[in-house]
Formats: sequence, C-alpha cells, structure tokens
Amino acid sequence: MLSIGMLSQRSGVKVPTIRYYEEIGILKEAERSAGNQRRYRDSDLERLAFVKHARQLGFSLAGISSLIALQEHPDRSCAAAGALARAQRQEVQDKIARLQRLEVELTRISQGCDGQGVAAECYVLASLSDHANCEADHE
Repeated sequence: MLSIGMLSQRSGVKVPTIRYYEEIGILKEAERSAGNQRRYRDSDLERLAFVKHARQLGFSLAGISSLIALQEHPDRSCAAAGALARAQRQEVQDKIARLQRLEVELTRISQGCDGQGVAAECYVLASLSDHANCEADHE
C-alpha cells in the first residue's frame, strides 16, 4: 500500500492533482488507514500512469474518463478509443496549423523592427495595436 505522498513521488503527479482525480472519479476513491490516511495500490499507480500519459498526449479529462470506461470493459469494441485518438490527433493538427500561422505572422512583424527607431514609430507595436495590420489570419 502506498501513501498519497509515495504515490505522488512514484508517479510524478502532484498530491493536489491526485486528490482532484479521485474527487472527479478518474482515480478510484482510496482506501483509508485506521488513521484515515489514503492508501493506494499498485493498480492505482498504473491508472495514474495511464492518466498522466493520456494528459501528456493532450486528451481531456472527459476523454480519459471514456478511455478508462473502455479499459474497464475489455470485451467492448475499441472503436470509441480509436475515434477519441483520431479526434485528439485532429485537434493537435489544428493547433500545429494555427501555430504555424502565428509563426509566419510573428516573423513578419519582428522583421519589421530593426530596433533603431522609437516606440512611437515601432512596427511591432503598431502591428499589435490593430489586427487589421496582420497579413494573414492566425486565430
């Protein structure tokens, strides 16, 4: 059995996050010791590793809850898991495209300022003051 501190140390997940995951049902409610301290099993550590990895891949807590529900019913079709993974991939691709548009616009803006002028005539400041000064949509 692991204390919450030991679980945190072994998983790399902060104690308040572990409590939150328990509160919202992503992590099962911990058993309690005679002194009312939380006690976790190795299966809780494995679940926490699953959740941590899914979070690193950008899955929402709702998505993770759905994946856990599938994991708890190994006889069910994995179609929903595949759909969630594809949706997450699309979300990442959309973010990458947006970041690339931001990069292009920031490159253009930063190249407009050689640092030799005064703030009143600064190309960067003028560009940031009015979105209409941007050459491409980057929202």
